[in-house]
Amino acid sequence: MDSIKGPKQALSGDGTRSVGAKAYSQTVQDLLISEVSKQFVKDVDEPIIIPKHKAIDPHVDSKGPLVYKPGGTGSAFQEVPQRVYELQGKHILKVDMFSRYQLHRLFEVAKNYKFLLKKENPLSVLKGKVLVNLFYEASTRTNVSFAVAMMKLGGTVIPVNESSSSVKKGESLEDTISVLSNYADVVVLRHPEPGSAEKAAAVSSKPILNGGDGTGEHPTQALLDVFTIREELGSVNRLTITFVGDLKHGRTVHSLARLLTNYDVRLRYVSPPQLKMPEAVKEFICSKGIHQVEYSNLEEILPHTDVLYVTRIQKERFESEEEYKKVKGQYIITPVLMTSAKKRMIVMHPLPRVDEISTDFDSDPRAVYFRQALNGLYVRMALLASVVGN
Repeated sequence: MDSIKGPKQALSGDGTRSVGAKAYSQTVQDLLISEVSKQFVKDVDEPIIIPKHKAIDPHVDSKGPLVYKPGGTGSAFQEVPQRVYELQGKHILKVDMFSRYQLHRLFEVAKNYKFLLKKENPLSVLKGKVLVNLFYEASTRTNVSFAVAMMKLGGTVIPVNESSSSVKKGESLEDTISVLSNYADVVVLRHPEPGSAEKAAAVSSKPILNGGDGTGEHPTQALLDVFTIREELGSVNRLTITFVGDLKHGRTVHSLARLLTNYDVRLRYVSPPQLKMPEAVKEFICSKGIHQVEYSNLEEILPHTDVLYVTRIQKERFESEEEYKKVKGQYIITPVLMTSAKKRMIVMHPLPRVDEISTDFDSDPRAVYFRQALNGLYVRMALLASVVGN
């Protein structure tokens, strides 16, 4: 076990940081009510002002008093907007653009779409809008969930991939984006080169959503991951979150670890020595005062883990088959292994999996990776509506 050192931070005895309260001015239009809050106030006949030091909703940042209205017909839940307005026209390139308060608002919008989809009524939030899905790498969940999200919102999707575009003729990414952004209202880009999303955004006339840039970041995956933790466990705060697998190449863990610095968490890393979390990510985590420790043995930290985030060993990132085989199969999640884990915890995976989680574990209620993938639809609906909506 190696404790990761960094700048001096305000840490409590158990290694977690103390978050000071900051003043925040909240307008009525910004009011967002979670289902948790509604349960507390549904029987009250008049509005309740809940001071920040006695906040009922565990997801709300301590940024000033929040006004909660009673539930029932015409309740505040119905006032939840269908977008986060300040994201309109913005590129979504990295997770560090989001504050904790923005995350709360975005997740409430995602919950609203989850509720609306169950009613099976057609939505027209993005009617007449066009999404271009530009994918230079293979993808199933990111590609399809963005397409379905756009169509559920009433928009149109144009898929473009490397094999069927002018990229085969040698066209640069910048030229492709310059042309496609004139046709579309938003572009989702998946590219093998780290930093490619920022290059695209520099020349694009429309918002670019980073669908994964090599070993760099995958911000929309991180958003749906935090949303999943929130939905499954009720809160993100005060959790021990353990990442296991290929932490060097896994862009999902890079983004998620960074995004989790908005919360009061403890991060644990389990990987082969040659696949450790990159120093740049660990330095960022340290700068935010988050406690992080590296392990080589999963069994040592598993009993203390609230969220086990498993990633596959990414064969396509290795220079040779021999190098890949040296680290393949070192950590496999099985029902037997999970007997030492908490009964109230969750196992996540960004998918696809290879052999790092046994299919025998799929029926365990702690296995949430397929629900996690479904949550991507709601979060990406919220993002598209926020970025593209009028």
